[in-house]
Amino acid sequence: MYILAGLLIPFLGTALGAGSVFFLKKDELKPLVQKALPGFASGVMVAASVWSLLIPAMDASSSMGKLAFLPAAVGFALGILFLLGMDRMVPHLHLNPEQPEGPGNKLKKTTMLVLAVTLHNIPEGMAVGVVFAGLLSGEQTISRTGALALSLGIAIQNFPEGAIVSLPLKREGGSRRKAFFQGLLSGIVEPVGAAVTILLTGLVVPLLPYLLSFAAGAMIYVVVEELLPESSQGSHSNVGTLGFALGFLIMMVLDVALG
Repeated sequence: MYILAGLLIPFLGTALGAGSVFFLKKDELKPLVQKALPGFASGVMVAASVWSLLIPAMDASSSMGKLAFLPAAVGFALGILFLLGMDRMVPHLHLNPEQPEGPGNKLKKTTMLVLAVTLHNIPEGMAVGVVFAGLLSGEQTISRTGALALSLGIAIQNFPEGAIVSLPLKREGGSRRKAFFQGLLSGIVEPVGAAVTILLTGLVVPLLPYLLSFAAGAMIYVVVEELLPESSQGSHSNVGTLGFALGFLIMMVLDVALG
């Protein structure tokens, strides 16, 4: 039961955020909120990468002695390269820039916005799946409460993410219901990716240190390439910084207190 909860909690965060189109009067967030939310999500993802992924990856390699950092370093680098490749191969559009990234295409702006969020939901789904796969295997460096803390932390940062996706879609002229379901669609990759990873537990466990750090590298790529620039551009960049600090603090407390 706790495995199912771990898979669905992050998706619930996206659903609640996407549902904001039904109760917010305006179809856009205030500028200060637009600065704070990406900063908050960045803080959660960085803290999760360190406490829930990189440290357990090195602990799982403790038998290597002074070289225990090696699997984590290799996996981290591969995660960065993976997201770099995806960033160049998948057409997508971030929230503020008007110029799309990736190969040339004729997709709608709203479609590319959903693809952008879906793209950086991939490492989050992987992170949850790898952690729970390690838990099912009996890996001593991962606890049940620690795995649920990761799911809860990602759900917290998925809430503003769902709003960031659905509100612009509504503003582009779509119905509230359509914007809500498109927001949901951007987050469905997380539970699906996590479930597939868990089903492959037998293959995952031998590579656990590499996969934990791979997910961390991919998440850090998203933070540095997308979320931090969105929170720091223009005026009131200090709001994004404060959002980052709050997100980092909450995720750190969750992981240490529950882990």
